[in-house]
Amino acid sequence: MKRLFFVVAGAAALFCACSSSNIETALQEAFGVNKYASAPVFLGGKTLSATEICFQFSLPVALVSVRFSPDMEVESVTEGTDVVITVNGGAAAGEHVTADILVEDEYKNTLHVLTSFRTRNDRLPSFVITEIRTETSKPKGEFVEIKMSSDGNLGALRMFTATNSVDAPAFEFEPVEVKKGEYVVIHLRTYEDGSVNEIGTDLALASATEAQSTARDFWLPDAGERLRKTDAVFFLDQDGVVLDVVLFSADGSWGSKTYTGNMVKAVQLLGGQKAWAATSGAVPAPADAVSSANTTATRTICRREAADTNTGADWYITVASGATPGKPNNLGVYAPK
Repeated sequence: MKRLFFVVAGAAALFCACSSSNIETALQEAFGVNKYASAPVFLGGKTLSATEICFQFSLPVALVSVRFSPDMEVESVTEGTDVVITVNGGAAAGEHVTADILVEDEYKNTLHVLTSFRTRNDRLPSFVITEIRTETSKPKGEFVEIKMSSDGNLGALRMFTATNSVDAPAFEFEPVEVKKGEYVVIHLRTYEDGSVNEIGTDLALASATEAQSTARDFWLPDAGERLRKTDAVFFLDQDGVVLDVVLFSADGSWGSKTYTGNMVKAVQLLGGQKAWAATSGAVPAPADAVSSANTTATRTICRREAADTNTGADWYITVASGATPGKPNNLGVYAPK
């Protein structure tokens, strides 16, 4: 008890002897605490190349250990606020990897991090969005169709629907090889058994309604709503670059108050990258969007497949019963009466 008394008394004496601005320094000197000995903070990770992964920290750190799942062989490590790890294969392009990392700073403060990332995919194919259904008629749900303009791998490609979230993708592809001319359909609801993601060579694996044996089908889990008649559908690569987009509005506005904020955020992104043309100013307005007023579960938004001007002129509403997920678009154009 005497030792405890002296420690407390010593601290009290320091508080009495020091001004408030010097109390922290006095305590550090009295008890041997270094004012720079705060623990590092993990800031995030990103892939720099097919073989380099960077993990960022608030303070310079040394790598104590790292384990990847799936396993990847570590060839070299560069330490500091950016810990760059060079690996030698072990994961496919665009594959989801978990990293278990232990680092320490110069004062032996340690930080254990469990995080995940996608390996770098430099073989994304070129493609265009070709058809979108904005409404559901169970068991037929909303869908987004894209057509490959080149061979490649879809791993880590991300699809967003603005009213769902501008910050989190509605769908992210696993590594899958595709061929030029191939149609890929992302079904935005799951209603039936047989809603299987076709990541291999068997394009007849999915058996749910509207799955095509000549196209590659993917399905979002559950039957939640993820697309609306006023919305933006866009695809981003791993660097956040917009690869293709369709912007549409049902009534010449950005929709209900619930989703206006997301739509404004989306068009700012699209305008900043000049991914969709704006007739006035830098940011697309509702008047620049494709009109979706006449869409139904059977009248879809279709691209004139040879057109790619990043404007509403590339698009039309097809005729009733004209939806063709996984097939060339119906060329019939709906004419309002």
